[in-house]
Amino acid sequence: MLHIVDLDATLQRGTNFGLIQRIVKEVSIPVQIAGGLRNESIINTALDFADRVVLGTLAFKEKDLVVALGKKFGQDKLVISADHNDGTIVINGWTQGTAINLLDAIQELSNNGFTEFLITNVSRDGTLQGPDLQNLAIACTQNVNVIASGGISRPSDISDVKLCNAYGVILGKALYEGKITIEEAKKLA
Repeated sequence: MLHIVDLDATLQRGTNFGLIQRIVKEVSIPVQIAGGLRNESIINTALDFADRVVLGTLAFKEKDLVVALGKKFGQDKLVISADHNDGTIVINGWTQGTAINLLDAIQELSNNGFTEFLITNVSRDGTLQGPDLQNLAIACTQNVNVIASGGISRPSDISDVKLCNAYGVILGKALYEGKITIEEAKKLA
């Protein structure tokens, strides 16, 4: 699955929504989109062309709306992005801390029917220093599908993530810098 993030929308600096929509229409693989999806209207539009959307800030600021959207679209169409800094949830493009514990967040949202969680330790994202296996392993003890993100730097990181029972992994910088290939990742997954 192709994972596309609109960082400008995440940081409220603008939007690349139209460009993302064009990209999705040109590829023939499933796509999930993320970044700045913070109201029902844009989520409705996004789900017109994307297979899934990733909700972060909205899931922690407007839980009732996210629960209603899950009932409307099906929880399998919504991935909850539990971005955290060493186990504490962060929102608004990682710029605002909360007092919400990662495990508590997963438990509460899974109690509302959500099964797909994207877990990123923001202190590792883009660093190529390896994934946060400690918090990932804790997240994977819940009865949910966990997608690991952040810090992947080499093929052995994929194996380590798999040992934590992660459902999937996001490849970013390591892929762009040739540290791992999609083919290698598929073999290890």
